[in-house]
Amino acid sequence: MHAYRTHTCGELRKSHVGETVKLSGWLHRRREHAGALFIDLRDHYGLTQVVVHPGAPFYEDAKRASAESVLTVTGKVIAREAEAVNPELPTGEVELPADTLIIESAAEKLPLPVFAEPDYPEDIRLKHRYLDLRRETLHKNMILRSQVIASLRQRMIAQGFTEYQTPILTASSPEGARDFLVPSRLHPGEFYALPQAPQQFKQLLMVSGFDRYFQIAPCFRDEDARADRSPGEFYQLDIEMSFVTQDDVFGAIEPVMRGVFEEFADWEGKGRSVPPEPFVHIPYAEAMTKYGSDKPDLRNPLELSDVTEFFADESKTGFSIFAKIIKGGGKVIAIPAPKAAAEKSRKFFDDMDKWAKKEMQAPGLGYARLKEADGGGVDSQDPVLKGFEAGHLAALLEHMGLGAGDGVFFSAGAKGAAYKLAGAARNELGKSLELIEEGVFRFCWIVDFPMFEYDEDNKKIDFSHNPFSMPQGGMEALNAAKTEEEILDIKAFQYDIVCNGIELSSGAIRNHRPDVMLKAFEMAGYGPEVVEAEFGGMLNAFRYGAPPHGGIAPGVDRIVMLLADAENIRDVTLFPMNGQARDLLMGAPSPVDDKQLKELNIRMAPQVKS
Repeated sequence: MHAYRTHTCGELRKSHVGETVKLSGWLHRRREHAGALFIDLRDHYGLTQVVVHPGAPFYEDAKRASAESVLTVTGKVIAREAEAVNPELPTGEVELPADTLIIESAAEKLPLPVFAEPDYPEDIRLKHRYLDLRRETLHKNMILRSQVIASLRQRMIAQGFTEYQTPILTASSPEGARDFLVPSRLHPGEFYALPQAPQQFKQLLMVSGFDRYFQIAPCFRDEDARADRSPGEFYQLDIEMSFVTQDDVFGAIEPVMRGVFEEFADWEGKGRSVPPEPFVHIPYAEAMTKYGSDKPDLRNPLELSDVTEFFADESKTGFSIFAKIIKGGGKVIAIPAPKAAAEKSRKFFDDMDKWAKKEMQAPGLGYARLKEADGGGVDSQDPVLKGFEAGHLAALLEHMGLGAGDGVFFSAGAKGAAYKLAGAARNELGKSLELIEEGVFRFCWIVDFPMFEYDEDNKKIDFSHNPFSMPQGGMEALNAAKTEEEILDIKAFQYDIVCNGIELSSGAIRNHRPDVMLKAFEMAGYGPEVVEAEFGGMLNAFRYGAPPHGGIAPGVDRIVMLLADAENIRDVTLFPMNGQARDLLMGAPSPVDDKQLKELNIRMAPQVKS
């Protein structure tokens, strides 16, 4: 017999009754009864109930063994009594009376419980991550992550892609987030950087004559943590294709995304689905005006309305606040709240205003509750609409598609700020009014991003999304744009894929022509010497025959987060850092000794007080 096990703790069934088996695992839970000691023995695969009778020579050892101690047990499998069967457990029809029991490793008092998974302080969970990972939910999440990556890899290969590995030590890049720098011992005063993404390498692979590349790629960015973004590192399904249009990329990637979400939609019996229709394509400008976001949650039926024109004439509205904002070039955006006036109290509306001030740092969120007017029609006694002329109010309500019993909120201010608040309010209302469609993954492609935007801080035109994207219309479009307005109207072959309000990835058809690239950078205020200095390697490669190419890089962590229905990306990451980018388990980052610094030709400068 094997030294530790003949079967796993999740394997035994009624068909094994009468067999002598050996199991090894962790003491998950112990229950003491008059006639016996019951131990739930757990391993990676499941849980089996072990029975220790008082007469056994190891009874007292088993009785004293602490939770999470590692045990090896042998015995002959028996069927449970009918009333003792546990239908919730795959092994619930059998149990294992112990003939021998060995404590392989005794556990000290636990800093956090593994059984029952109560909420526990995050710093303790991360410091003792190996215990946290024993807990059922996290353990299953990590298994799901592995299965999702395997599925992605298989689906990419089936689509004709080949996996390649790109360098981890590379050159510092001036665009994007902050780099993690690695000092060079052999080249004093010089540094490598960890790649923020394999972007330039995967494009160089296309120039090298490879065709369909993919990689489950680690990426490193020195940026702050968010619920859907880990500090330090993350993984993405990195993809690049030669001789393709934007639609070719969509055609290759959509089946992969749909397939993996369909495969795991019912994970843990969650009963979710992916609608059969193709992923909807939404132009960026439409997404911003309808949803106030370039990553809209299409499970939410609410759509925004631009009602600026209805508030411009104060003589028709009796409401001066919005009129002044409009005269200053601002916008008024309406967010509908169906049935809210009929079903919610005034406190609900006041709480939304408080939310806008606290969570969004906005001046406020105007609102109106609509009710049937005494003389017929609809009116509101709330300040925003109270002074409206009857005909003007009727036109506004028709424009918004609202009536008696409904509510409406208003976001007013500079265009960008007004839409940002309105988009966030749409999400908040969708949740609080319970309008979010349950049990479904709704995807969309956001397309037609603007190539350029106006940088208010520096008072200049700059790139809006990705400077290496191909402008729609190519060189002809760039040459034709003479005025600032015409330049800002240029669209790029850039696209995002979004699922349930989570941006899974950005992608683009790349600018593979040096002349077009230099012209685009010139229009953003960067001379050829800047492009040559910062991106000379890739630019030179393009001078020797670069195929038209494009790609995308869906985030693995975010895909798993959605499928696991997790609220924080740390719940689908094996050994994450905390919100301050510290690894509490391994103690990183940490000081290093002077000898190591000397080898790297580094001397620590005095810290500057902030």
